[in-house]
Amino acid sequence: MQDGAVSPQTWLIALVVVGVVVAALAILLLSRRKPARQRITDPHEALRAALGKTRGGLMDGLRRLLGGGLDEDIIDSLEEILLRADIGVTATQRLIGGLKEGYRAGNLKDQAQVLEFLKTGLKEKLGGEAPKLREAPKPPTVVIVAGVNGSGKTTSVAKLTHLLTRGGEKKVLLAACDTFRAAAVEQLATWAGRLGVDIVRGQTGADPAAVAHDACEKALKQGYDYLVIDTAGRLHTDKNLMRELEKIARVGKKHIPDSPHEVLLVLDATTGQNAVRQAKEFLEVLPVSGIILAKLDGTAKGGIVVVIREELGIPVKFVGLGEQPTDMQPFDAGVFVDGLLS
Repeated sequence: MQDGAVSPQTWLIALVVVGVVVAALAILLLSRRKPARQRITDPHEALRAALGKTRGGLMDGLRRLLGGGLDEDIIDSLEEILLRADIGVTATQRLIGGLKEGYRAGNLKDQAQVLEFLKTGLKEKLGGEAPKLREAPKPPTVVIVAGVNGSGKTTSVAKLTHLLTRGGEKKVLLAACDTFRAAAVEQLATWAGRLGVDIVRGQTGADPAAVAHDACEKALKQGYDYLVIDTAGRLHTDKNLMRELEKIARVGKKHIPDSPHEVLLVLDATTGQNAVRQAKEFLEVLPVSGIILAKLDGTAKGGIVVVIREELGIPVKFVGLGEQPTDMQPFDAGVFVDGLLS
């Protein structure tokens, strides 16, 4: 063997060492990798899972407080727990008042009875049957979707489209009226491609009402069942942009006189009471008929549903439970309350 040459034995040892190191790194990386999130197919369980943060804080507080018995001081202390879940001052005070009356009458004696009382009270405040999407007497049904930047509006449009096309029986046309942001139009176009639906779009900076005009014409001529109009993600304090929403609605009426059949406002559940303030601004210019409450899975303030219903008188029609098109479902008060207090 020449000086400086590496023997076969040395090469073999080096290869073994490298192999051991690579195997160790692979094991380490696999052990750190997060397990894939298991998809929940049952809608009731999916909602219950999405309410995990709200339910955790609410139920932990209730169990801790009610574990040692029940008296009026304890009932008073329940107020803070309910308010932390963003159930709202008015609703909370009524619930506390009702609990005190029940306790004095001897009808409430333990934790189970208190929880049942709260469930019944919240279901009553949120209404009875699950609110349905308004349908046009004759297609197309026109749905305008509005909301502030970052609320999850465009993703909510995609989720709503998935719900409407489920089963393959209905034709949905999307209108990309957020023409001020090229990225917003591209995002909606991407969703349209994934969902297999058609889209009407304009050039960046084009008049949003002109896009709505073209979309209405196409929806009528080509027999679409639904026209879903995605509007600019505007700040609720910007009056000029708010007026454009009014213009889009007026343009639609020229083609489809009884439109829009639904005006859905997307609110971000993680913003709590601020979402209600946003909604009040939109109500000044648009006949909002329903709420899509997005990002319900990311908040500990899911009780905002109660405030929306009580202060605005507008039903929550859909709730967003995740990032995928399938992660939205029609709102059902009974399922919601049971998922919140169980």
